[in-house]
Amino acid sequence: MSIKKHVKVGLSALALSVSLSSVAAEDPIKVGILHSLSGTMAISETALKDTMLMLIEKQNEEGGVLGRQLEPVVVDPASNWPLFAEKARELLEKEEVDVIFGNWTSVSRKSVLPVVEELNGLLFYPVQYEGEESSENVFYTGAAPNQQAIPAVDYLMNNIGVERWVLAGTDYVYPRTTNKILETYLKDKGVAASDIMINYTPFGHSDWQSIVSDIKAFGSAGKKTAVVSTINGDANVPFYRELGNQGISATDIPVVAFSVGEQELSGIDTGPLVGHLAAWNYFMSVDNDANYDFIDAWIDYKGDDTVVTNDPMEAHYIGFNMYIEAVKKAGTTDVDEVKDAIIGVSVPNLTGGYATMMPNHHITKPVLIGEIQDNGQFSVVWETPSTVAGDAWSDFLPGSRDMISDWRAPLRCGNFNVATGECGGASE
Repeated sequence: MSIKKHVKVGLSALALSVSLSSVAAEDPIKVGILHSLSGTMAISETALKDTMLMLIEKQNEEGGVLGRQLEPVVVDPASNWPLFAEKARELLEKEEVDVIFGNWTSVSRKSVLPVVEELNGLLFYPVQYEGEESSENVFYTGAAPNQQAIPAVDYLMNNIGVERWVLAGTDYVYPRTTNKILETYLKDKGVAASDIMINYTPFGHSDWQSIVSDIKAFGSAGKKTAVVSTINGDANVPFYRELGNQGISATDIPVVAFSVGEQELSGIDTGPLVGHLAAWNYFMSVDNDANYDFIDAWIDYKGDDTVVTNDPMEAHYIGFNMYIEAVKKAGTTDVDEVKDAIIGVSVPNLTGGYATMMPNHHITKPVLIGEIQDNGQFSVVWETPSTVAGDAWSDFLPGSRDMISDWRAPLRCGNFNVATGECGGASE
């Protein structure tokens, strides 16, 4: 072959290489959205799907990231916990998404966990949970117990004088583990076992008459009584309605809820709920310019000035912006490089401060207690003076108090026992 032909072939190969590189650079960043759009959890999760679509649309309008647009891939696991695992596998293997934002319940997250670990995916989980877990492949942007449950109990005890405790929850891992932590915490504070009532109901539970009657009787012993509620999904509506039916007001037996926010209150009669409490890390009523901008953007996106925002939406806002910053920092969407880059990333929250991703894959958050108003909003009655770092392992469980999580090199361990100096080697 002549030198001229060699040059032409070489130039053609170079041109093809450049062309392929350009196409690759323009491939979209695929974002999996794994939220229930049907079934008992759709009341809470549908808004999170729409939040992600809004955030992706806004990011694309700003030019995407690394010169690439973002492409949402939406699936419906339909409040079916095994289906969550199937849909996660579909997103990672078939759709080849770069990251997943999803789940609400802990049972759904635990269904997805082995899939994202096996396939080395990334999951951003936006809802408060029970702790006792730290996975290299999961970023927990909702509250750990020390960022919600423990401060809420302290508030009830110190500010309202509560002496008797009803721990009421839906029957799955989040309420059971959270209540195990709270029961130990209360007993450590001197609360007698006879002053703690624990009750669990299935998802979608609707007949609350006998349970509320039991709560009313438990609260009639002459000691200030409160309900700490980890009831999830649409079961909350008949629960609060039955409280009203039996004449139990917030001044009689206050309820502090961990899974009732603005979304759950929208479209229902909030009369029976007025004065009851919720513990979150964000409320729509927070007086802050960043929050007002987010609310305006949400109203514009939905085309409805009656829509509301809530805490898990803010968690997705934080998690999404952390992911974008980590991709920029890493210069790639490569999972392992993003995992390393995201630790230490700080982005604005919607309450006027910043959220930082900690080495244990949990973030810093303020803790707020809000009182339900007759318009379905919350009036903040208490908040921490600064942000609180999420603790993956509870100080109030014997098997956990010696555990730490640190996904930085050289430790790279989610459950390192400081007493034995050994890593457990699993996420939970």
